[in-house]
Amino acid sequence: MAAKDLTVAEKLKHLYELQLIDSEIDEIKILKGELPMEVHDLEDEIAGLETRISRMKKTLEDIEGEISRHNGNIEEAKSLIERYTQQMDNVKNNREYEALTKELELQKLEIQLSEKKIRETNSQIPAKQETLAATEERLTSKRTDLEEKKVELEKIIVKTEKNEEKLKKKSEKKRKSVENRLLTSYDRVRNAYRNGLAVVHVARNSCGGCFNKIPPQTQLELGMRKKIIACEHCGRVLVDDHILEVGKEEKVES
Repeated sequence: MAAKDLTVAEKLKHLYELQLIDSEIDEIKILKGELPMEVHDLEDEIAGLETRISRMKKTLEDIEGEISRHNGNIEEAKSLIERYTQQMDNVKNNREYEALTKELELQKLEIQLSEKKIRETNSQIPAKQETLAATEERLTSKRTDLEEKKVELEKIIVKTEKNEEKLKKKSEKKRKSVENRLLTSYDRVRNAYRNGLAVVHVARNSCGGCFNKIPPQTQLELGMRKKIIACEHCGRVLVDDHILEVGKEEKVES
């Protein structure tokens, strides 16, 4: 029987059966959807930690380079002091003596300044090394977490892949039994809500999707299955609790 030749009750049943199948697919996607997100977040965090560690190592290298430069300045200053001291023995006038004395003082000041810079720079190293070690430890931990999540995700994929494919084929087959107009509306409503519910029961006198109250008259009409009724608040199609019995009743009577 073509979708357009079905009774309203049969259309509602097929639509609700499609919803049940699609909801199973949604559950599998949710189950997988959390882990890929966690894996992606961990990969981003690990990349950030690796960049941070690289920068800290570069900073420590720069510090060592700076200390090396200051040590070089000290050695150069000492060499100049030795040379100027030797020249002092051969000065010919006060002017040369004063110039050499001034150069000696400048080189001594250069040594003092470089030694001060070395002390200041050295004082930064322990804290930076401690931060680097802590960051590397955190990176190791995150890498372990990532591997565990990947294994867990792979297990879920292996476990659910066949069932998901089976449900998808079942959904496609069921969609062929629903007329295009209803199918378009169904897809639009499903895409509008995160839970993917487009066809719902009335529970405790309320819509099973948005939980707004459904008038008694509307509930009576649902039981009659003479027309397709949507919730006036959320647009979801409403069905009665016994919609899946449609068709079975006729078989029992015959």
